[in-house]
Amino acid sequence: MAYPIHRPRRLRRSPALREMVRETTLAPSDFIYPLFVVEGRDIRRPIGSMPGISNLSVEHAVAEARQAHALGVPAVLLFGIPHHKDAQGSQAYAREGIVQRAIREIKSALPDMLVIADVCLCEYTDHGHCGIIEGGHVANDATLPLLSQMAVTCAQAGADIIAPSDMMDGRVASIRSALDEVKLTEVPILSYAVKYASAFYGPFREAAQSTPQFGDRRTHQMDPGNVREALKETDLDLEEGADMIMVKPALSYLDVIHRVRERVDVPVVAYNVSAEYSMVKAAAQNGWIDGDRLMLEILTSIKRAGSDLIITYHALEAAKLLG
Repeated sequence: MAYPIHRPRRLRRSPALREMVRETTLAPSDFIYPLFVVEGRDIRRPIGSMPGISNLSVEHAVAEARQAHALGVPAVLLFGIPHHKDAQGSQAYAREGIVQRAIREIKSALPDMLVIADVCLCEYTDHGHCGIIEGGHVANDATLPLLSQMAVTCAQAGADIIAPSDMMDGRVASIRSALDEVKLTEVPILSYAVKYASAFYGPFREAAQSTPQFGDRRTHQMDPGNVREALKETDLDLEEGADMIMVKPALSYLDVIHRVRERVDVPVVAYNVSAEYSMVKAAAQNGWIDGDRLMLEILTSIKRAGSDLIITYHALEAAKLLG
């Protein structure tokens, strides 16, 4: 019989032993920190549904990026919220748009900090959808040139990585072509290849002011019941020129992260999204859980499933704990 010769508890009896044989470890370098940048000066507007996260004017976004960099977090992911919104999302691809200015300021202050530009129209359109509306629906092909323009202006502003999150078919190929045309061939694309139509995005809508004014996003974001389709989306985006693949959300899609990790040899990124963050914060504030311990357990599970990098609103506090 295995017992008493085999005693797995032998390797659990002290913190030093547990740490030495730990299979999955976290480090600040695993994290990407999202920032919501708004027009104006000296703005730090708390987001009610995301305790600890705020809408930031550019100078505060630079300060937040500086703090992340000092803690060993290598990258920030930028979302812009403009003063003016219109049906075409014109501020998304304006050379002096809010996200383009934020990119320039962060790169000027922190040349070694990687800046990732989220590319989508939803924060910039007055209808809140991810593309041009024709006949009451998001028009896929009419949206592609605008996404490509946004990618180019962000890259020209200094973005290190372009991350299209819109879920239009063919957008990776369109963006790759547009970047290459202006000699930005070395700017990589992190594709939100596997992005589900999820209820876990609720607090993000408040943060990014991007709630659709009608309908929803189920015609372009993926059905939560599908995993084979996730592999198809991954294959298509890699064929179109994606350099990295993202799965979003993370916590309820650990199986998808694992399947994608087994499928590809490129870096896999998972987005620990807003409601995943807010549920931990709310439960901790009510004294129902040990917030720090649960946060690290969730982040470990995402990495254990196969993610190389994790986009998370917990980035600063997790980095502090991990030291």
